[in-house]
Amino acid sequence: MPTKKLNTIDADTLQTIAYEPLTFLVEDLLPQGLHLLAGAPKIGKSWLALWLCLRVARGEPLWNFSTHPCEVLYLCLEDSFQRIQSRLFDLTEDAPPTLHFAVMAEQLHSGLVEQIEQFLKDHPATGLVVIDTLQRIRTVSNDVSPYANDYRDIGVLKSLADRHRIAVLLVHHLRKLGDDDPMNMISGTTGLSGATDSNFVLRKSKRRENTATLYCTGRDIAYRELSLEFNSETHIWDLLSDDCEQTGEPHGRILALLSPLLREQQEICAPAKALLEKIDPAGAEGLTPNSFSHQIRKSVDALRRSGITVSFRKSNGERLICLRRADGVDDPAAAKSVTIDPVAAAAPPLRGFPA
Repeated sequence: MPTKKLNTIDADTLQTIAYEPLTFLVEDLLPQGLHLLAGAPKIGKSWLALWLCLRVARGEPLWNFSTHPCEVLYLCLEDSFQRIQSRLFDLTEDAPPTLHFAVMAEQLHSGLVEQIEQFLKDHPATGLVVIDTLQRIRTVSNDVSPYANDYRDIGVLKSLADRHRIAVLLVHHLRKLGDDDPMNMISGTTGLSGATDSNFVLRKSKRRENTATLYCTGRDIAYRELSLEFNSETHIWDLLSDDCEQTGEPHGRILALLSPLLREQQEICAPAKALLEKIDPAGAEGLTPNSFSHQIRKSVDALRRSGITVSFRKSNGERLICLRRADGVDDPAAAKSVTIDPVAAAAPPLRGFPA
């Protein structure tokens, strides 16, 4: 039997492909992909998950982080509709119709993926699926290796999230034994935490306290520790502080630099060096063509929400950055964020987000 040939791509061709930019459900915190929220039993994970769903479904900020409105599916598999109704009334008197619930579902390898995909077909504006809890959808495996079993299960859900360009958040438990690294406390093998895009651990220093730290780490987010306090009257985890290694707001600065240029002309396509000479002729920003191009690439989604579309192409051996101001946006810097109806705007391949 002949060996199957590797599917490869050369570096030069790879740099010319215009991939869809990564979109965040919660800016700087929850992007598209597969994510794990772990905490001890009864610590308040489900309250946090439900509040997250409400904020995203409404397009309202989660603490200091802006959200992108979309439809949301919450599989609350350890609750009843009556209990969810009670919790909803504790949080709000006006829950949106874009937030959907299910209290029963099939197992992971016995129909769950098909159920979720049918829901996505019926509700194409869906951008977030929360599964509470991960253990409820798993079955006992005969695999000799627990790691292989964990990695296989996470791989199925990771593939689902990537295939439909949505965020899937799994609510999970912690080990009973403590550890200096909170990520090592996630129940299961490293096949779980290692195969996800982001991991969030909600951890109290003392069981009776109403304060906790949310440890956040992932491939596409900066490491941060959010100090939270649970308000027993509102049932909301309030933000006390955000200890983030990432400082500054490069997206906002790039927008401010590009806006005057795009007020003069709606569309421009030029190498990074030529663009820099136009927007910063004196070099006051300290940017090089390479660093400028890198910041543009990291800001594609933020620029798009402010009415600037970005693409890249190669012409005559030069790599060009192509910028276009959206119709109806005279000043991108003033626009800040283009408001989109999550249902009307829904169209593949980006579920629930502006095209």
